[in-house]
Amino acid sequence: MSIASTNLRAARSLPWGILGLGALALACAPFFALGLQSLGAAWSTPEYSHGPLIPLISLYLFARELRHAPAHSSPQHTRWQGVVVIIAALAVAAFGDLAQIPDIVTYALIGWLMGVVLLVMGWQAGRLHWKPVLHLIFMLPLPQILYWKLTIALQLISSELGVALVRAFDIPVYLSGNVIDLGVYKLQVAEACSGLRYLFPILSFSYLFGILYRGPFWHKAVLFAMAAPLTVGLNSLRIGVVAILVNSYGIGQAEGFLHVFEGWVIFGAAIAILSLTAVGLQRLTPNPRPLSEALDLNYTRFAPELRRLTQIAPSRALIVALGLAALASAAWLALPRPEALSPARSDFSTFPRSIEGWQGEMRALEPQTVQVLGATDYLNAVYASPDRSAAVNLFVAWYADQTGGAGIHSPEVCLPVGGWEVSNFGPRSLTLPHRASFAVNRAVITKGLNRQLVYYWFDERGVAMINDWRAKLSVIVDGVTRGRTDGALIRYVTPIGPGENVSVADARLTQFIAHSLPGLGAYVPD
Repeated sequence: MSIASTNLRAARSLPWGILGLGALALACAPFFALGLQSLGAAWSTPEYSHGPLIPLISLYLFARELRHAPAHSSPQHTRWQGVVVIIAALAVAAFGDLAQIPDIVTYALIGWLMGVVLLVMGWQAGRLHWKPVLHLIFMLPLPQILYWKLTIALQLISSELGVALVRAFDIPVYLSGNVIDLGVYKLQVAEACSGLRYLFPILSFSYLFGILYRGPFWHKAVLFAMAAPLTVGLNSLRIGVVAILVNSYGIGQAEGFLHVFEGWVIFGAAIAILSLTAVGLQRLTPNPRPLSEALDLNYTRFAPELRRLTQIAPSRALIVALGLAALASAAWLALPRPEALSPARSDFSTFPRSIEGWQGEMRALEPQTVQVLGATDYLNAVYASPDRSAAVNLFVAWYADQTGGAGIHSPEVCLPVGGWEVSNFGPRSLTLPHRASFAVNRAVITKGLNRQLVYYWFDERGVAMINDWRAKLSVIVDGVTRGRTDGALIRYVTPIGPGENVSVADARLTQFIAHSLPGLGAYVPD
């Protein structure tokens, strides 16, 4: 009898609440596997190498907030909102899995974590802990289309400001896109120098700074809003200083340890400027405090909060959430997946060199360009016709899968990086003998005395699109409905000769498109 009583007491002493949460996490894991895998890949890149630190900082913020949370359990009836949020997050994650878009899955994971907080603490107490959960956003990679648009914008801004600093030292310099020409040396402000690798850590730090800061809300807003312009300004300063050092001491100043060291200097300078700003904001208050008191850093007790994890009480809401998650996971694993289709196509190496009298020359891209492009296969050819003075460049980048890190880069944002000025940009309708009218993007680009006419569009599984956002949305829809996420960028370029009317170049491009486009069907499948 005493043995049975001992076993009963031992069973009752088990932390059933935390065990139930562990079981809930395991039941939901299949929905988030794709997102977690993409996070691991993103964190291995320089731009997101800070990612593993973000959950630790969020855990620290959450533990600090628990100091003020009531020790008693919330009423059972206030926990059902957590069940609703968890199920909604699983639905969003399932959609992301079907579309094979890891970004959707990772954002759903943050929603799921908020649902767990509400499930454990109840609505009244749990909703107050949104700040540590929201901080987790800084560990996620940007959606690819936003990443490239932001990268290129930051490259151009940083280049302009960096060159302005160089000119302030009376050093002759010429800027063409993101290439800084010092005469003897040329520096390219590449993607790695755009400032993104500093932007996300500084944003995270300023968010943390705002939470710890003791002061009015508008003070916190100022500290957070400073992060982006501060990053751009310091990165521009870094680029300008590198250019000045290269001009004085040689190209070695732009490489190796010094290049990395300057990055750490930027981050340290950002922390110092934020701290000085906080001191300045304090002086605007009636009773200013030193920085050591303005920041709530007096917290070292984690043991009491960690012990509270073992005191999580099981609830009906937790049992229901676990049951629903287990059923959903079982159904999800048993659900037949539409196999990702790999459409049959020909390799661009076999693309015709001769098209209706136009003779083509295939040209390989630079290895660095190929790496940034990230295409599965590409065609870059220049076609000339004996009866025409100007040639036509045909470029096609085909992607077997546009859901991961690879994807189409719009020339609209890429051309300025190469120093081209874009004018007369807008849609144009093409009417060809072999197909119905369709719209293309048309632009006149200029660099120095050179002018070129550009037509381009996105071929998304047989549908021509001119808007990159619509193209990305079609990838999500077709990934779910058709199991296909392939697509291509098709671009035609021809030079505009001195004194040549643009309408002549339009006619030249239209004629060559009419001749060459039918043959692309074997290489860019519908």
